[in-house]
Amino acid sequence: MEMMSGLARWIHLLAGITWIGLLYYFNLVQMAALKDAAADGTAAGITKHVAPRALLWFRWAAVVTWLTGAALLGPNLGDAFMLRNGFEGIGIGAWLGTIMLINVWHFIWPNQKKILGMVPATDEVKAKARRVAMLASRTNMMLSIPMLFFMAYGLSHRAAIGL
Repeated sequence: MEMMSGLARWIHLLAGITWIGLLYYFNLVQMAALKDAAADGTAAGITKHVAPRALLWFRWAAVVTWLTGAALLGPNLGDAFMLRNGFEGIGIGAWLGTIMLINVWHFIWPNQKKILGMVPATDEVKAKARRVAMLASRTNMMLSIPMLFFMAYGLSHRAAIGL
């Protein structure tokens, strides 16, 4: 049982690093690079080859991170989401991660499919999709800061009290 918990924790950490790393890449690197690449006509390489692959890893890393986090909480998942019985800190982190997961699958990914031409969209629809995807992505980046704090706090707090 201890081996499974250790494996789940390692997968959770690896998937989380992938998810948050790509989130920061999109917000701090790719958005600005695409603006510059569009200005000089070289954006096609990014939008055709890099963005779809990065978004694939991004959205599935989000799912794996959330599922392994839920598995690690196990029977305490309800207490974490209800913010009770010593699971308040990690519960706040879990709520923030859940909101971020919803943003990925319901706002970022559907709009990125329009932006990247994976689904038909007019220029007007693409412009709106860019704004929605950007706002959801920036929201996730801002939520990731307290989410990481509360997840680390929750884990260290529980370890310190022997749970």
